[in-house]
Amino acid sequence: MTATIDPDLILRVAAKGDGVTADGRHVAFSAPLDRLSEDGGLIKGPHHVEAPCQHFQSCGGCSLQHLDAESYAQFLTDRVAYALEGQGLAAELLHPPQVSRPKTRIRASLRAARLGDQFKLGFSGAGSHRIVDLQQCEIMAPELFDLLAPLRTFLKTAARRKHDMNIEMTLVDQGIDLLISNYEPEGLEQREALSDFAKANGLARLSVDGGYGPETQWEPEPVTVTLGGTPVAFPHSAFLQPTHEGQQVLISAMREAVGDARLVADLFAGLGTFTMALAEDQKVYAAEGARDAIGALKMAANHSTRQIFCEHRDLFRRPLSAEELNRFDAVILDPPRAGAREQVLQLAQSDVAKICYISCNPASFARDAKQLCDAGYKLRQVWPVGQFLWSTHVEIVSSFSR
Repeated sequence: MTATIDPDLILRVAAKGDGVTADGRHVAFSAPLDRLSEDGGLIKGPHHVEAPCQHFQSCGGCSLQHLDAESYAQFLTDRVAYALEGQGLAAELLHPPQVSRPKTRIRASLRAARLGDQFKLGFSGAGSHRIVDLQQCEIMAPELFDLLAPLRTFLKTAARRKHDMNIEMTLVDQGIDLLISNYEPEGLEQREALSDFAKANGLARLSVDGGYGPETQWEPEPVTVTLGGTPVAFPHSAFLQPTHEGQQVLISAMREAVGDARLVADLFAGLGTFTMALAEDQKVYAAEGARDAIGALKMAANHSTRQIFCEHRDLFRRPLSAEELNRFDAVILDPPRAGAREQVLQLAQSDVAKICYISCNPASFARDAKQLCDAGYKLRQVWPVGQFLWSTHVEIVSSFSR
């Protein structure tokens, strides 16, 4: 006899975070082995846990705090496996996901606004533009969260009614880099107040952007982030991996994928997270389309003993050709969410022995992986990395070879 499956049983969590029943219904905030009751309620199963944050379900920052560690890890694995399966692919080795711990996020983007007599500072609400006034956060590093209370007090006096401000906070070598956008101080008194706030709270840098680009108000010493043991200047709003431990997982997997390749191309290199992590005896060509990021990397490379050549290059409009790529023993690429269709097309026509593709979007990664595999590459290993804890986002490190 064939066992019948309970149609009200939640079997898995879909890509957008909803639980899915055996008969295909989607149920928000449900976990595997939960069950729908006859009145439409949810009977919690063994994988459903109490969320640690008071803002869960109202805040858009986390949507999967109700999953236990086992089912969350399975969700991350499935996100990658199903995306590859959709392209008819499977990795020879799919590693268990590495998940960052709570309260380790080193960067955060928030909103602030005055609404009548109320002032709110926090993340956007789930599926809305409403601001959740944060009183608790289980993902931000404590240094960032501890700044919210004094920042809320300070911004109350600066906010204009119904005029949102955007707040970017990043932990750098010198402390917290704070950027307040959609705000421009009016007069000397407000500028002095900004400097006083920055000094009182030990900020590494405080900048404002009134619509014409960031303007530094306070920076007692040049702001840097250390990559591979080398301080690299940190431009305003530059990209960094969201957690230190997640970054180390990505780097470790990248090193395994690249191996002892002597000449390496790092494409979409950013500030050089992977460039600077390679061995000193490996020669590196680093290409990046953001001028401020590649400028910072080039300056850092010039002050190091590493053999690094940097080029400002838009790899979407001017990807490296197959002939250019053939000079390299290995290629690393870490494109934005849209993937690297144009560059992958050239890679597929090249003779590069090893490719390490790092992605933050399983769908675009699977699409590009299909292009490489159709050209004769083998997808050897995939490492899922959950740096955005309790969210539906997953990052991927992968290795391809002929």
